[in-house]
Amino acid sequence: GKFHNIVRLVAFCPFASSQVALENANAVSEGVVHEDLRLLLETHLPSKKKKVLLGVGDPKIGAAIQEELGYNCQTGGVIAEILRGVRLHFHNLVKGLTDLSACKAQLGLGHSYSRAKVKFNVNRVDNMIIQSISLLDQLDKDINTFSMRVREWYGYHFPELVKIINDNATYCRLAQFIGNRRELNEEKLEKLEELTMDGAKAKAILDASRSSMGMDISAIDLINIESFSSRVVSLSEYRQSLHTYLRSKMSQVAPSLSALIGEAVGARLIAHAGSLTNLAKYPASTVQILGAEKAL
Repeated sequence: GKFHNIVRLVAFCPFASSQVALENANAVSEGVVHEDLRLLLETHLPSKKKKVLLGVGDPKIGAAIQEELGYNCQTGGVIAEILRGVRLHFHNLVKGLTDLSACKAQLGLGHSYSRAKVKFNVNRVDNMIIQSISLLDQLDKDINTFSMRVREWYGYHFPELVKIINDNATYCRLAQFIGNRRELNEEKLEKLEELTMDGAKAKAILDASRSSMGMDISAIDLINIESFSSRVVSLSEYRQSLHTYLRSKMSQVAPSLSALIGEAVGARLIAHAGSLTNLAKYPASTVQILGAEKAL
């Protein structure tokens, strides 16, 4: 048709494999002249470089070709229209290539290229930090709510324990260990000291259990309280390991930010900004406003 009267195929060099195609696609996206492209241009373009005007779709690769090989390159305008036509009539220009095989090749390369881009996108390592700090905040709320429920529930049986132990995780561990307060005796004192990390508190718990005003509780109620307490304890332990993970991740991704304001606040700033790159681009006035917000 009309397009074939204007555009003529001079040279076509198929890629040897999908891996070579991916390497060339990556080189173009980074503005680097791949050896295959260099060979194609030097083989098929006239030796008098000043007489050549090369139409290129990507300005970055155009600049690289001009700098390295000395060909004048042009992008945009009519070049974009010609390239669109080439893509549309590509299967007619190249013998033996069908629409279906071209689509399959493009799809395969597209998947490989995108997979590599996602894998090596250095700007998105902060995504793990954003998820971790959000989960950490949610865990803090949940652990606090569940601990209050354990305190109320077990408090009917052993109300004095609430006044002796303030820490939620320790309270849940003790509720799980003590169970029925009537079974608490001198033999269990050592374990109490281990859990409370305080000899005086362990003795106070033992004394309080002997003169407690709490109501008696059935075995099935105790099983449920102990089961729920163990879940709160495991959540607390997971929260601790998540915090350790967040600290190590922050020291890798944003060591300067961690040193300045600490891992937790630094992570919240990154989460609030959406990414580390966004935070880095913010003016000082915006960061100041972020710092004053209740979410931090």
